[in-house]
Amino acid sequence: MTKDRNTAAVATTLLHADRKAGMGHGAVHAPMHSSVLYGYESAETLERVFQGKTPGFTYARQGNPTGAALEAKINLLEDARASIGFATGMAAISATFLALLRSGDHVISSRYVFGNTASVLRTLQGFGVEVSLVDSTDAVHVAAALRPNTRLVFVETIANPRTQVADLAGIGALCRDRCVVFIVDNTLTTPDLFRPRTAGASLVINSLTKAIAGHADAMGGAVSDTGLFDWRLYPNIDPLYQTGDPANWGMVQIRRKGLRDLGGALRPEDAHRIAIGAETLKLRVTQTNANALALAQWLEAHPKVAHAYYPGLASHAQHQRARDLFGGRFGALISFELKPGHDTFKALDALQLVILATHLSDNRTLAIPVANTIFSEMGEAGRATMGISPGLVRLSVGIEDIEDLIADFDQALNAA
Repeated sequence: MTKDRNTAAVATTLLHADRKAGMGHGAVHAPMHSSVLYGYESAETLERVFQGKTPGFTYARQGNPTGAALEAKINLLEDARASIGFATGMAAISATFLALLRSGDHVISSRYVFGNTASVLRTLQGFGVEVSLVDSTDAVHVAAALRPNTRLVFVETIANPRTQVADLAGIGALCRDRCVVFIVDNTLTTPDLFRPRTAGASLVINSLTKAIAGHADAMGGAVSDTGLFDWRLYPNIDPLYQTGDPANWGMVQIRRKGLRDLGGALRPEDAHRIAIGAETLKLRVTQTNANALALAQWLEAHPKVAHAYYPGLASHAQHQRARDLFGGRFGALISFELKPGHDTFKALDALQLVILATHLSDNRTLAIPVANTIFSEMGEAGRATMGISPGLVRLSVGIEDIEDLIADFDQALNAA
C-alpha cells in the first residue's frame, strides 16, 4: 500500500517546523502558553472568534496556542486535514464516540480492542447505542454486521495484546462504499509505520502518551480527520454546526461537543513535551521495531516458550498483511506464553532489566501478565474471544541494546 508522503521527508519537516514558522529570538521550539483566558480589543472580534468566523482562542478548555502547534504536527504526521488534542488517548476515543453517536445508533467494533476501549463500548450500550463486536481480521465479518443504523466502524491497526492485524484495506473499502465513518486507532503502529488514511480511514485516533511522546512524561491523545468522509452524509451533525465548509462539520462537532462539553482538554505543559518528543519518533520507532523483531524471533525459538505473537514472525496469521501495510516493520508489541510446567510469574520476577509495568511504546522495555491486570474486567469468556490466555505476557519493547534484552530474558526463563 502506497503512503501519501515520504516519512523521512515528514521527519525532517517536523524537526524544523517550529523554527521555520518563525518563533522569534532564534527559538527552535514553539513557546508554551499557559493562559486559560484570551482577551480581545473589541466585543465584535470576541464575538467573531466565538462563532468561528475569525481565528483565535476563547478559553483553554477548547484549545490554546501550544495545543494548536501540536495539532499542526499531528496533521503533518497523519497527512490529516485537521486534528484535535485531548488530555489522553481514551479522552479522544470517548469524546469522538459521544460527539458523533445518538441513542439508537449502531457501532461495529473489532473484538480485539484495548480493555478500556471495550469498557467505553459497554458504557455506550447503557446509553442506547447498539454495539457489535466482530473479528476484524477479515472485512467479511464487518460486512455481515452492517445495519441501516450503523454509523461507525472502529478498529485498531495491531491489537493489544495478541497482535492481530485488522483487514484495514478491506474494511476501509467497505465503509467507503456504505458511507460509514471508519475510525482507526493508530497508536500501536504510529504514523511512522502506517497512515490509516491510505486504507480509507475517516478519523484516526492516537494516544500521544505512547510512542509519539515517547518518554513516559506526558499524557495526551488526538483525533485526526483525514478529509475522506463527506460529513454532509452523516445524519448526526447538529444543525448548529452545519455552517461553513462541510468538510469541517465533523471536527467542529467533535471539538464543541467532545472537547468543550466533556472537558478532556490537553494541558499546555503536556502538549509542549509531546511536541518535543515527537521530533525523535522516527529514530525511536526504528530502534524499538528492530529490537522487537529480534526478541520475538528469539522467544519463538526458545524451548520454554509455547507461543510468541508478533506480526513480524512468519508464523503470525496476518504476517503478509502486516508486511504489505507497514513496509517491513511490525511495531514494538510482543506477547508470548510459556509451555505448561513453567512458572510465568517466577520468570517475570527474575527479570532484572525489563520493568514490570503497564504502558506501551516507552524507551524502556516493559512486561505485564495481562489476564488478571489490564484485562481483568473482560472476564474469562471475554478474554477467550480475544485470544488472551491466563498465562499471556505482553511486552512493550524499548530501545535498549538487543543483546542486553535477550540476556535478561534468557536468565529469567532459565529461572522459570
